Amino acid sequence: MRTISRPAAVFIHSARSVFCARWTMGILAAFSPLPLSEFSMERFVENAMYASRWLLAPIYFGLSLAVLALSVKFFQELYHILPQIFSLTEADVILKLLSLIDMALVGGLLVMVMLSGYENFVSRLDIHEHTEKLSWLGKMDSSSLKMKVAASIVAISSIHLLKVFMDAKNYDLEHLKWYVIIHLTFVGSAFAMGYLDKVTKHD
Repeated sequence: MRTISRPAAVFIHSARSVFCARWTMGILAAFSPLPLSEFSMERFVENAMYASRWLLAPIYFGLSLAVLALSVKFFQELYHILPQIFSLTEADVILKLLSLIDMALVGGLLVMVMLSGYENFVSRLDIHEHTEKLSWLGKMDSSSLKMKVAASIVAISSIHLLKVFMDAKNYDLEHLKWYVIIHLTFVGSAFAMGYLDKVTKHD
């Protein structure tokens, strides 16, 4: 029987190993999805999901129209107050002014949600360097925005409750009780959100 020299045996063993490795890789490639197509599909889905944030832009722009509508109602109310300013009692003037303050707080809440929400969830605002910039703009994340909204709702509720107490003679006790309960619910919710936010940040 013819024997094979050691160098030839090493060469044959190496060639067989390379062939087996190439054959295995070819089989795996044939039954596996192509990396390029998988990468392209993944990139397409990610880009589509990321671009879908622009669907929120018309919503935030709609809030600017809500601010415009609120401004119209504010000056309409002011127009009705001014001619009667000398005939109104002090309590009536305070009630009218509280209504104006209520609308001003709602307007501030709309602006805050509109600008901060757009910057947090859609795109950063590209404001010219010579244009006056709001001090809080760009400094509120989604968590801070929720806390600001909760605080604004409590302030609006406080003004509304004060209006009710100023005109308490026209409300029965049951309605007054529910106004207080609803206001305390807003206050408790704001405190709970603040506590949870504090605990989350510590963790």
